[in-house]
Amino acid sequence: MSVTSLLAQRDQRVKPVIIGVAGGSGSGKTTVVQEIIKSLGPDDVSFIQHDSYYYDRSDVLPTDRVHINYDHPHALETPLLIEHLVVLRDSRPVEIPVYDFTNHTRTPRTETVYPRRAVIVEGILILADPDLRELMDIRIFVDTDADLRILRRMHRDINERGRSLESVVQQYLETVRPMHLEFVEPSKRYAHVIIPEGGHNRVAVDMLLTKIQSIVRGGAGSAD
Repeated sequence: MSVTSLLAQRDQRVKPVIIGVAGGSGSGKTTVVQEIIKSLGPDDVSFIQHDSYYYDRSDVLPTDRVHINYDHPHALETPLLIEHLVVLRDSRPVEIPVYDFTNHTRTPRTETVYPRRAVIVEGILILADPDLRELMDIRIFVDTDADLRILRRMHRDINERGRSLESVVQQYLETVRPMHLEFVEPSKRYAHVIIPEGGHNRVAVDMLLTKIQSIVRGGAGSAD
C-alpha cells in the first residue's frame, strides 16, 4: 500500500478542528492561512476556499456575467460547503468544485479534500452565515485598512485572474465596497480573534498559532 493511501486512511479516522479565516478581499487572509499551515504542518491541514463554491454561471451570457454581484452571499453555494464540512467532521473525504474565475464558471473537475487534524475554511463571507460559522471551532477575522485591501485585490485580479484594471475598479465601486460594508465588516463581531494588519502582525499571529496548536494537538476543544 502506498504512503498516500496510508495517509488517506489515517486522515479519514480523524475528526478535524475546523478553523475559519474571514476578512475583506485583500485583507491578508491567505498569509494567515499559510502561517497556520506552516505551523501545524501541511500533512495535518486541509484547506478549502469559499470562493470554490461560486455558482456556475455558464447559463449566463459572458457579457452579462461581469455584472453579477459576486460579493453577495447569494452568489455562493454555501449549503454545499456546509454539507462538505459535515462530511469532513464525520471523517470522510469530499469532492469540492474547481472554479474558473476568468469565465465565472465551474470546471468539470473536482478536488478531493481529506479530513485531517485541521480543516481551514477561508473566505470573505464565511462568518456572515450562521449555519456555516456554527461548524467552526476557531473563527478568525483579518482586519486591514481599505486602501491596502483594494491595492492587493487589484494585483490579484489583474495578474492571477486575467482581469482588466477598469473592470476591477468598476466591480470594487459597484459591489465589493457596498457588500463589505453590509456583510463582511459586521461579521467580525462573530470572530473569536481579530487580527489587525493581517499576517504582518507577528505578535497577534504568533499568539494565534500557539492557541491553534494547543487546540489541534492537545484536544482542548473549541475557542468558545
